[in-house]
Amino acid sequence: MALVFKLEINRCEAERKMSGDELPKAEVNVLRGHEGAVLAARFNGDGNYCLSCGKDRTLRLWNPHRGIHIKTYKSHGREVRDVHVTPDNSKLCSCGGDRQIFYWDVSTGRVIRKFRGHDSEVNAVKFNEYASVVVSAGYDRSVRAWDCRSHSTEPIQIIDTFSDSVMSVCLTKSEIIAGSVDGTVRTFDIRIGREISDDLGQPVNCISLSNDGNCILASCLDSTLRLLDRSTGELLQEYKGHICKSYKLDCCLTNTDAHVTGGSEDGYIFFWDLVDASVVSRFRAHTSVVTSVSYHPKDSCMITASVDGTVRVWKP
Repeated sequence: MALVFKLEINRCEAERKMSGDELPKAEVNVLRGHEGAVLAARFNGDGNYCLSCGKDRTLRLWNPHRGIHIKTYKSHGREVRDVHVTPDNSKLCSCGGDRQIFYWDVSTGRVIRKFRGHDSEVNAVKFNEYASVVVSAGYDRSVRAWDCRSHSTEPIQIIDTFSDSVMSVCLTKSEIIAGSVDGTVRTFDIRIGREISDDLGQPVNCISLSNDGNCILASCLDSTLRLLDRSTGELLQEYKGHICKSYKLDCCLTNTDAHVTGGSEDGYIFFWDLVDASVVSRFRAHTSVVTSVSYHPKDSCMITASVDGTVRVWKP
């Protein structure tokens, strides 16, 4: 009850900043250029730019607010599945079907280093807060950490306790959190070497953290999003109505933590109330599967990506 009460207080504070009517739902720009499905779209740290990647083996840098394409990054040999940029916007990392993690210089488009070691496709990548380490998650049932400052291409840590593909990864100052098709969300405390596993009983294809860091949101292949208390693993809430059975679909919380959002395989975007799990907004965003959602760090703005080949920008 204390946790629910805490969520309710956070929600009430957040609602003073944003009501359901102020959630993004109007399309303001369509970013076209990818040839084929777009698999991920991510805002940078300040929300002024975004990056996308997809089946056409490219990464693209955009100004989403003006609808302008800035740069294309080409070097991957197969589809690019995920991308993340450093807090200072100077470097980015990407991964995909060619089993490698690419470490790029943003301004020149040059590949600084390629990290090799995964035995199969790589699904997700994240920088740590200092941009000194990249953590990757792969189909080979492992999570691997790579040192960006070293010239070594060998991983500095390998976590291989999963029994199926690892689809998504999040980082805190001291923990690596990963979601797997084996139905678990596992938290690794890298300071003391401890692992905690929360079994959700359904394949997990995406995880994200609440902005206050207290909760983990997990997208599962039974068309349900589940909210967990990060410290106890307690299931706080479930969110339903969308379709998620076959594809990896992103999910996240809005920047106020008042609402949960995610895509659907029928092209719709959903917003749920964090506490009571009611659908507060739902609209058709794409003509095909919505693979990715990314919420602006400060404003009421969102970008979505789809198998239909587009990235779309939404505001209230």
